[in-house]
Amino acid sequence: MAAPNENLQEIQNFDGKYPKQLWYLAMVEMWERFCFYGMRGVLAIFMVDQLLLSDKEANLKYGAIQAFVYAFTFIGGIFADKILGFKRSLIFGAILMIAGNGLISVSPHDFFYLGIALTVIGTGFFKPNVSSMVGELYKDGDPRRDAGFGIFYSGINAGALLGGALCVWLGKQHSWSLAFLAAAIVMIVGLLVFLLTKKHLKPIGNSPLQHFSKLKKNTYEILVYICALACIPLIFIMVHNTRYTDLFMYTIGPIALFYFVFHLLKESDNKARKKLLAAMILILFSIIFFAIFEQAGGSLALFANNNLHQNLLFFNIDPNIINNGANSFFVITLSPLLGLLWLAFAKKGKEPNTVIKFGLGFLFLAVGYYVFFATRFFADANGKTSLEIFTLAYLAVTIGELCLSPIGLSMITKLSPKHLGGMMMGLWFLASAYGQYLAGLLGAGMSSPDENASLLEKMMGYTQGYQQLAVYALICGLLLILISPLVRKLMGDVK
Repeated sequence: MAAPNENLQEIQNFDGKYPKQLWYLAMVEMWERFCFYGMRGVLAIFMVDQLLLSDKEANLKYGAIQAFVYAFTFIGGIFADKILGFKRSLIFGAILMIAGNGLISVSPHDFFYLGIALTVIGTGFFKPNVSSMVGELYKDGDPRRDAGFGIFYSGINAGALLGGALCVWLGKQHSWSLAFLAAAIVMIVGLLVFLLTKKHLKPIGNSPLQHFSKLKKNTYEILVYICALACIPLIFIMVHNTRYTDLFMYTIGPIALFYFVFHLLKESDNKARKKLLAAMILILFSIIFFAIFEQAGGSLALFANNNLHQNLLFFNIDPNIINNGANSFFVITLSPLLGLLWLAFAKKGKEPNTVIKFGLGFLFLAVGYYVFFATRFFADANGKTSLEIFTLAYLAVTIGELCLSPIGLSMITKLSPKHLGGMMMGLWFLASAYGQYLAGLLGAGMSSPDENASLLEKMMGYTQGYQQLAVYALICGLLLILISPLVRKLMGDVK
């Protein structure tokens, strides 16, 4: 029987551009993203149309749900690292996601919050592990790694595009039960693909407790499952009543920041300390970026549901399908072109550094939200406006995302000392949670306090809010470009 290291070397010494395991993992992730983005796009609409919540309440609950998803990604990643391993964590997470969506499909009105609690915890255990296993398919320094992650990223967005369109169509045109059932079914498909192909991963993703006795190993794993399931009532309560979400977010952030400062001061290597500061600057800016970017599932979903015509060029299409799928479509079509652009700049020695790219991401985000604001100038007397202009805004927003999001996680890993890598990765995911949480608060602030407001009044409120977000993004982008020499100096030899 081959030793684990020999099995791993056999995988990593693959011929050609891509290892065969990459295709299996990309397929698994594609179905999970189908489920995740399908649900993300319908949550706010379902809460307003079916649970009869106000726009403000729906935005707050949407932000809370997304915040907890990212917070549990941090927790799920720790349990996978220390006890379960990536494989078992992924399987457990998939089962919870299937159960959550399946439960909602049985009776969307009765089981919505309980099903959401299950899917939050399930996504937390599933989300961080597939990409971690993709990383282990390559040796350190393998130049084929970026191409592999490019394929993987395409799989993610293909799933998001399909799920975003199908779940909206099923929910709005047929049955909300069918929309949630579709999410459960595709997760079953994803889980089956993984179960049938995981043997090809060999030691990748195995439990780190392999050297323990079977009884001791199983005991630790069962305790993880029990603790995870014990969190269901907690998530249920905090999503149902967002005041508790506020308390949680007000508490966890300062604790995490204090923990970071403690390790920063404790760090003896001056170069490492500077890199940690650079990483924290990027993390703090990312909170603002995602607070603006993630209006897609909240305020923009409600705006699309109420205030857009259904004409896009020569087609008649539900605006929520565009809101839920345009970003993924543009990522798939634009990411190869942007990659070629950076390569052309690099050959001429003019490629922008990481901090400048972060700044450009904010500037394109600002352009996108100015275009969202401009939709008010194309509105009719009934408060309906142009779907074409709305879609154009997503083109700019997506370019902004491609300047920032793909390089952010990689940059955090490069700037973090190995002994603090877990902490910094956790802070990145926690920053994403805060971005989602703030997205809900911002969306709630834009919504009309008058539930009887006309569509025109609601549109004016939302577009005024988008103008403010454009200003925030513009300021952040210019500030990042201004301080880029300082941050680059802190980063040292990290490019």
